[in-house]
Amino acid sequence: MGTVAEVNEKNLRIYLQDHLAGSTTGLELARRIRGENEGNEYGDAIAAVADDIDADRRALQALMEDFGFGPDKLKNIGAWTVEKAGRLKLNGQITGYSPLSRMEELEGLLTGITGKQALWTALLQIAPDEPRLDAARLEHLRERAAAQRETVEGLREKAAREAFLA
Repeated sequence: MGTVAEVNEKNLRIYLQDHLAGSTTGLELARRIRGENEGNEYGDAIAAVADDIDADRRALQALMEDFGFGPDKLKNIGAWTVEKAGRLKLNGQITGYSPLSRMEELEGLLTGITGKQALWTALLQIAPDEPRLDAARLEHLRERAAAQRETVEGLREKAAREAFLA
């Protein structure tokens, strides 16, 4: 006779809170990239990605509420602060936005999206044992993250050529 696995809610809460904090950084970074590239192909493409990241963040918050988990305010404040501090890095020019800035910010965003995709994949692993997780919804979120990764990776490749080729 099989046994039903129980979710370790303490670990799940910490994991989800960590990803929520990461989504704070990712959303702020996507908004920054969008703002710095307003009116060009980067800004147009990132606008849609930023909207998706915002929707994904809200989906994560709703999932956490289903479990009775709240955000870790200290982690979220720290994540927000880290993103703002990252803006102080010099990228080959004293003022303004450089091609290197764009490429490095896209790389950071790509890293965050990859982590988010891993979140949805991890939750899919426990969905059969946890009725509060909707596998179809998680699969949709995972697929959306994969599409975001593809978009941002294409932009990052273009940005790398612009940053490194004269």
